[in-house]
Amino acid sequence: MSNKLSAADKAKFICAKRAMDFVKPGMRLGLGTGSTAAWLVRLIGEEVRNNGLQIIAVATSDQTAKLAVECGITVRTMDEVKWLDLTIDGADEFDPRLNLIKGGGAALLQEKIVATASDQVVIIADESKDVQVLGKFPLPIEVVKFGWMTTKGLIEEAASNLDVMSYNLTVRMDGDVKLVTDEGHYILDLHLGRIGNPRELSLILNQIPGVVETGLFLDIADAVVIGHIDGRVEVRDINTGTIEFEQIDVVEQDNMFLDI
Repeated sequence: MSNKLSAADKAKFICAKRAMDFVKPGMRLGLGTGSTAAWLVRLIGEEVRNNGLQIIAVATSDQTAKLAVECGITVRTMDEVKWLDLTIDGADEFDPRLNLIKGGGAALLQEKIVATASDQVVIIADESKDVQVLGKFPLPIEVVKFGWMTTKGLIEEAASNLDVMSYNLTVRMDGDVKLVTDEGHYILDLHLGRIGNPRELSLILNQIPGVVETGLFLDIADAVVIGHIDGRVEVRDINTGTIEFEQIDVVEQDNMFLDI
């Protein structure tokens, strides 16, 4: 592995490499968004170019679609493919039940659409994303632009009555301007510290007019592949209740790390 990569980057790479075991020829595959998912896209691209792997991919963001095309992967729209065999994506946090917080990459709406249209969802993440209780990472909430300040006030009012440590809501910025998602919305980040009841929070937030979707992904993930900085990879399967460990030795080769 290149010495230019940090320990966290190495952990992200090895979990993406282990997740390649889930990818089979002919699959309709959902590609996630974020730094860990980007490693997976590059690895799939290598298999496409070097070993003739044939898959059809649906990307969860314009950013991922661009990278996938650059890597030689065939990309189609969700409407063209309609249903997927597998989606592999990252997460900002996951708990022991594989409930997730996602949306740090501002792609939560497309990510949730793609994930819920998949037979299997595998999460890839480094060990820092493994938590006992969700909430340390701010919860992204995608809202329509119209009346967004009103929507913000309604979210704050709702959060004040829920089982959370605290609540503070900020608008996601892109430099000096508000970040706009691929679907033309704003993102509000809800800082809670701890989410005592994710299911209740999700239900209440999604009932607020102006809220498009939240970054709470509940009962969606089937397995998580966790990369550790010492080279260990852990695979937890929520359906079978199994946990597997293995060591992955990575040797720098080809051009995988030259453009990172």
